[in-house]
Amino acid sequence: MTTKRVVLVVTCVVVAALGWVFAITQWETASRIATVVSALAGMAAVGIGIWAALPGPDRAGVVVRDTGAAQAEGAGRAVTGYHGSGPAGSVTVERTGDAGTTGGGDAISGYSEK
Repeated sequence: MTTKRVVLVVTCVVVAALGWVFAITQWETASRIATVVSALAGMAAVGIGIWAALPGPDRAGVVVRDTGAAQAEGAGRAVTGYHGSGPAGSVTVERTGDAGTTGGGDAISGYSEK
């Protein structure tokens, strides 16, 4: 569960608890009803404000930097960068090493999608 969801759930629980407490202890007059409504709205606003200020999920993606050399023999694969299906975020590949093959394999130095 993410931090944003925890804050949202805690806010809902606190608002419900305050509503119950106010309904049991201060429900006699109209002025107290206004107190209940304003207190619940204020508490909900604080919780939602905190929830909105929290960062969302990290979508940094994949970062590959400063890799060494790779050599494959036969039908092997030499990869010095990134080889795979596209991740949720971006792919950054910088300063990859040399990739080489002997015997018909694949050599990838940088970025390649499956």
